[in-house]
Amino acid sequence: MLRWIQRLKKDIQVVFERDPAVKSVWEVLLCYPGFHAILFHRLAHRLYRRRRYVLARVVSHFSRHITGIEIHPGAKIGEGLFIDHGLGVVIGETAEIGDNVTIFQGVTLGGTGKEKGKRHPTIGNNVVIATGAKVLGSFTVGDNVKIGSGSVVLSSVPSDCTVVGVPGKIVARNGSRVDKKENVDLQHHLLPDPVADLINNLQLRIDYLEKKMVEMEEKQYEFEGAQYPHPTKRGIHLA
Repeated sequence: MLRWIQRLKKDIQVVFERDPAVKSVWEVLLCYPGFHAILFHRLAHRLYRRRRYVLARVVSHFSRHITGIEIHPGAKIGEGLFIDHGLGVVIGETAEIGDNVTIFQGVTLGGTGKEKGKRHPTIGNNVVIATGAKVLGSFTVGDNVKIGSGSVVLSSVPSDCTVVGVPGKIVARNGSRVDKKENVDLQHHLLPDPVADLINNLQLRIDYLEKKMVEMEEKQYEFEGAQYPHPTKRGIHLA
């Protein structure tokens, strides 16, 4: 009983450490679905280990309806897990989660096939998995890894890396950008976005080509002795 109370206090402390919006212990106890889901999972996992599979699934099923978070009772979860918001989080049967992991809403730790045995990811310690990220398959995500919003991770990730994109791509290692650009941490508004970068580069290329086209047309009009119409009258907007 004493151990259970100590773990409960630790779970409450984790919420205060990672959510600046929390105001009181009562708020955590009554209004945090991620906190509730972890408590339900402990009971379900205990039943699962004792081979009370149906009863374990009943507890898990009830938890999903109450919290919007689906954690299979077979999943192994370490200390200090914080599930923020939580709606839509799915954690599969053979998933393993280390200590001090933070998971945001819409995250899936899933499998990629119907094979038996280990088919879900193993997550290291001090990992942050941002909103809507999918980690799919039986592989390891190392310690101190940050996975950006909406990323789809399909293969192992070394420790101390930041991963973004679809499929997931390592953009930072040991605190330094892989492409040697500005350092980025898991500040959601600063996470690099490979798709947005590609679109921006394409826009720059289009602007450059339009500018060159205008210069060529100006030279052609000068050669022919005609007056060159302003580009904006022809639907061209130079950057």
